[in-house]
Amino acid sequence: MQVFDILFNQLAIILMPYLFTSESVSEGHPDKVADQISDAILDEFLLLDPESKVACETLVTTGLVMLAGEIKSSAYVDVQTVTRRVIEQIGYTRSEYMFDANSCAVISALHEQSPDINQGVERAEPEQQGAGDQGMMFGYATNETDNYMPLALSLSHLLLKELSAIRKEGKVMTYLRPDAKSQVTIEYSDEHKPIRIDTIVLSTQHDDFPGALEQIEQDIRSILLPRVKNLVSERVQQLFTGDIKFHINPTGKFVIGGPHGDSGLTGRKIIVDTYGGKGAHGGGAFSGKDASKVDRSAAYATRYLAKNLVAAGVADQALVQAAYAIGVAEPVGLYVTTYGTTRAKDKDGKLLSDGEIARRLQDLFDLRPYNIVKHFGLKNPIFFPTAAYGHMGRTPGVKQINGQSFETFTWEKLDLVDRIREVFFL
Repeated sequence: MQVFDILFNQLAIILMPYLFTSESVSEGHPDKVADQISDAILDEFLLLDPESKVACETLVTTGLVMLAGEIKSSAYVDVQTVTRRVIEQIGYTRSEYMFDANSCAVISALHEQSPDINQGVERAEPEQQGAGDQGMMFGYATNETDNYMPLALSLSHLLLKELSAIRKEGKVMTYLRPDAKSQVTIEYSDEHKPIRIDTIVLSTQHDDFPGALEQIEQDIRSILLPRVKNLVSERVQQLFTGDIKFHINPTGKFVIGGPHGDSGLTGRKIIVDTYGGKGAHGGGAFSGKDASKVDRSAAYATRYLAKNLVAAGVADQALVQAAYAIGVAEPVGLYVTTYGTTRAKDKDGKLLSDGEIARRLQDLFDLRPYNIVKHFGLKNPIFFPTAAYGHMGRTPGVKQINGQSFETFTWEKLDLVDRIREVFFL
């Protein structure tokens, strides 16, 4: 009997579902305000001089924006005008927010890029362009959603994107202010498949009025959630069961927010920017950096490889790591894990190891910085849209600027799928 109990308990542990949580923040969150200002300034330099080298950091707080960092460019950009335009676009346009586009101070401490760094990046032969810094970058993909992103993060982003759309439409929920945060907890089966949505946390800044909390809770359920459900696939809609736990503005009041409520810094939401805690992150931020910094460009390239691997059917999920030394073109290492879900084979039908998958990927895609930048068009002014609601999992599109067309989110394309299927006999 004791042996049976032990076996039963072990089986129960093995079959026990588990919970996983990811968060997102709105474009009005102070850290995201900083990210968007940094990327808007980057885009302005790239529009005028595609060879610009930019590392722009932004600090926002009550009534103040401070810019710092290093730039090498032939272009002149009025960074104060760009900064105010971004703040206005986000929605900080009222003095009662204690941070608004027209009255906040903008201080610039931007200066020229170090020649010591530049000599390691630029080469007589462009193909031998060195990495702008050392570090390791990760890309991740999973087939649990149509855009190959973790479900908890996708839903967290979508809740806030729709909340922002409602705010800007100005027809309902007219009390909304720009700052907001969301968090979604998903219950997974032991086979790592989403079973249901367990918990939704949503905190949104709002005007101060009697009965605010009750009104917001009602509107989130009756206005926001139906809009979100209409935007997801049928398989995700089925996860919206009646027993979801909600925590809406759990402190009871969220009037003071944005940069007045908390200071914001560029690069402080890197998990929101990537995979919501699934997979891994090398630690480097993206916004405000031109693509010579592999923190950004190699993160996009590894996402591209991971997404195409999963879309091709190589695995249910995949993590790809590339690592670089500053000033060196070739990556010092490429790592792949498929979490034991690989279907990749050799010509004799034998399953391939993750190490062999990594080796073959190196033959499929040139991970030198020059090729990454060229392949994805990363000298184009396409980065501002990445600075809110995630750099990954977005839909490729076209951005029009002054009559010119630029492809966006190019690293999300699935144009390597057919070649991967050939190489891995799928």
